Amino acid sequence: MMLWLPGVLVLLGGLPALLRTGQVDPRGWMWAALLLLPVAAWLTARRCAGAAVWASVGAVGMVLCCAFRAAWRVPEWGTAAWLLGLALIVTLAGQMLGDPAQAGARRKKGLGLVLLALGAAWLARPHFIAPLPQRPQLAVISGLPLFWREDGQGLAAKTDAPIITVLRQRFDVVAVDSPLALAKSRARLLLLAQPRAFSMEELVTLHGWISGGGTALILADPELRWPSDLALGDRRRPPAVTLLSPMIAMMGVKLMPANGRGEVRHFLGDGRVLTLFAASGFEAAGPDCRISGRGLVARCAVGKGRATIVADADLIDDRLWLADPAAPLDPARWTADTPPFVAQALGQRLPEGRRWVRSGEALVGGVRWAVLLGFFWAVLGTLFFSGIFRPRAGVSEPPLTPRKQARSS
Repeated sequence: MMLWLPGVLVLLGGLPALLRTGQVDPRGWMWAALLLLPVAAWLTARRCAGAAVWASVGAVGMVLCCAFRAAWRVPEWGTAAWLLGLALIVTLAGQMLGDPAQAGARRKKGLGLVLLALGAAWLARPHFIAPLPQRPQLAVISGLPLFWREDGQGLAAKTDAPIITVLRQRFDVVAVDSPLALAKSRARLLLLAQPRAFSMEELVTLHGWISGGGTALILADPELRWPSDLALGDRRRPPAVTLLSPMIAMMGVKLMPANGRGEVRHFLGDGRVLTLFAASGFEAAGPDCRISGRGLVARCAVGKGRATIVADADLIDDRLWLADPAAPLDPARWTADTPPFVAQALGQRLPEGRRWVRSGEALVGGVRWAVLLGFFWAVLGTLFFSGIFRPRAGVSEPPLTPRKQARSS
């Protein structure tokens, strides 16, 4: 039990962090791995220091097994090395603190290793996103409340939505009211997210800006579900349907009606995940367009420019990609790859490589297989440390009986 139970405790101790965001990261079990300290001290006090190492390695193996089975992707080797290193440091510290024969100086080293383990657990967490010194200008045209709060009045209503806060670390974000203002700005990048109705002059200007060499990310939602407390007739309320379908069709793709489903975790071909709400898709791509992301994304060449069109605008709502609205710059709080997806479509990069839980069934299967693996590892350790695999000292062969002596003669 002492070789199996520590791994179970470490495995269960890291699940709350996983359930909050859906990220399958071995670093999420760093604090739970500190539970190996008293286990190692207890086993060492009973002259089983080798068993403590065996239990720690088994605990790390259980975590990596669960991570692989839940995400169906091999954990990143760097994060796995962080967890294994921390487990070994904690085990060594427990051995130093639990050995009654050790002197005080060695116990002080054990306390130093404990502090080292705490520092490693703190440093292993993902760093906050820092702004780049040189950032291209990004124009944003949107009917969504990205730069103000619905419950505010006047200047007090001005505030950035979490997605804008993240984009400001990679772009010089400028809010623009109309495509007519694009010609006067120096922006060559545009985020067009569920805008209000454009006049014919604005549509012609927008198409000319893109075809002249601009790069646009267009979020066009045929059934917007963005929550709003504003009355239906309020002009500040976002458009319930996209008004860009004619322009999108002219680019070479057809925007389909919404699929009618609610919130859906949409896995892209490269393993990234986006959380959508009543999303749509594209079909009938022309020669200048390519549909990807399992029908969600269309990438079109428009003259000298390019446009990435996504059949959903709800995906940038922080309620669908952020666990803590107060910490949008902490990748550990993201519940989807929305910020990296948006930034990459506009030519910049944000931290990527996260593994995600494929489904609830996959997570349950991961926990089940991890527990079974830990039990098998504990059985092997019990057999090994109990001496079954080793000849016992002082045991000689039994003497021959008279009948056996006669046969041998």
